[in-house]
Amino acid sequence: MANDTAVRRLDLGYFIRPASETGGPLPRAEPALAYLVRHAQGLLLFDTGIGHADPETEAHYRPRRRALRDALAAAGVTPSDISLVVNCHLHFDHCGGNPLLSGKPILVQQVELATARRGDYTVDALIDFPGARYEELAGEAEVLPGIWIVPTPGHTEGHQSLVVRRGDGTVLLAGQAYDRASDFATDHLAHRAAQDGADVPPPTHPWWDRLAGFDPRRVLFAHDGALWEAPDDRP
Repeated sequence: MANDTAVRRLDLGYFIRPASETGGPLPRAEPALAYLVRHAQGLLLFDTGIGHADPETEAHYRPRRRALRDALAAAGVTPSDISLVVNCHLHFDHCGGNPLLSGKPILVQQVELATARRGDYTVDALIDFPGARYEELAGEAEVLPGIWIVPTPGHTEGHQSLVVRRGDGTVLLAGQAYDRASDFATDHLAHRAAQDGADVPPPTHPWWDRLAGFDPRRVLFAHDGALWEAPDDRP
């Protein structure tokens, strides 16, 4: 059933990450990307774009938004067509369109929702809005046949990624488990080298082996338009 599952990337705008957060001397423009997963049992939306924040945060990140409704329309979809919402985490640049999907189940790690509700974490109005309907998870779950939510803590304690089985290989929607595709590529090669007996440190993420066990063929990210693809000659 999952073999025909399609994944479509949605461009929901961008923001400017200041130099103080890039690890370098210059600011960097980063996209806000969501993913529409078309499964035989319904449409799943992974992340929903940049919400409106307080003036200080707006000035800090200088976001330029594309409306979720417009992005969905370009994909031939309306908000009412969405069956499930998954946020990799609840920072305002990942759950901004959630209120548009009032009444839809939002799948989130229990620890992430608890952290968001304690305050001083995100935009509160994007969490407990009218019609908000959360389904809290405490770990990994197969939410549709061939689609798994896997906890990938690091960026936040409750961060989660989405694994999508397809007939032509598994797609991993990593969210912000990695900021850049090149960071994932570095860890993937380190994992391969360590398996070959090279004297290099393997990836340190506690969830790495679980994700590697899904044998992803493509990995997509929340804030990087590049993607990682497995080598063509891999077994």
